[in-house]
Amino acid sequence: MTMNNALSIILAAPAGELEQSLWGLVLKGGWLMIPIFLLSIVAVYVACERYWAIRKIRLEEGAFAGEIRRLLLAGKTGEARERCASRDTLLARVLAKGVARSGASPAEIRQAMEERANLEVARLERGMALLASCSGTAPMIGFLGTVVGMIQAFYDMAVAGSNIDIGLLSRGIYTALITTVAGLVVGIIGNLAFNHLVAMTDRRVHWLEGIIEEISEIPLER
Repeated sequence: MTMNNALSIILAAPAGELEQSLWGLVLKGGWLMIPIFLLSIVAVYVACERYWAIRKIRLEEGAFAGEIRRLLLAGKTGEARERCASRDTLLARVLAKGVARSGASPAEIRQAMEERANLEVARLERGMALLASCSGTAPMIGFLGTVVGMIQAFYDMAVAGSNIDIGLLSRGIYTALITTVAGLVVGIIGNLAFNHLVAMTDRRVHWLEGIIEEISEIPLER
């Protein structure tokens, strides 16, 4: 059977016979759909968890930074230290490191805050590598499904000999196409989520760097 004959059979088939439920299509993708499905769950979980974690760092915390700056300019280092200790936020923890070094040089104060900021940013990026791995691995598994599906199709053709029909080839074709589509969908969504989270993190890092720059220029009294 030539490819043209196969296409003519498909086009001539009634529309009802060509309709497939979503679950039915997933099952036709074969066992390779299992790792793709697991990767999709991990990617969605990590993306949602990191989104809410990063979103908690509100850029509006600039009001708190302004309050600490006014206290330090007024020489109220002890009060600024207490205000930082009373808040359990990324900004408060970073500023607390600088305020605790009152009496030190501006370079030492800045270094203390930057070291704490690096630690906080590393915690903020936790799980991002896993999300990137999921978005990159899913399409590769999908392409593996393409190869496996084509091998199945050619094997079925070889076994059938001259008695080839489109139904015989459907198993390999379904595996090839469905796994590819599923892998690409997971990869695209995961990649978009990763880039969005990276952009959110970068905005907060730049914002934090600006605050560190301002606070480190203020001479802190003991």
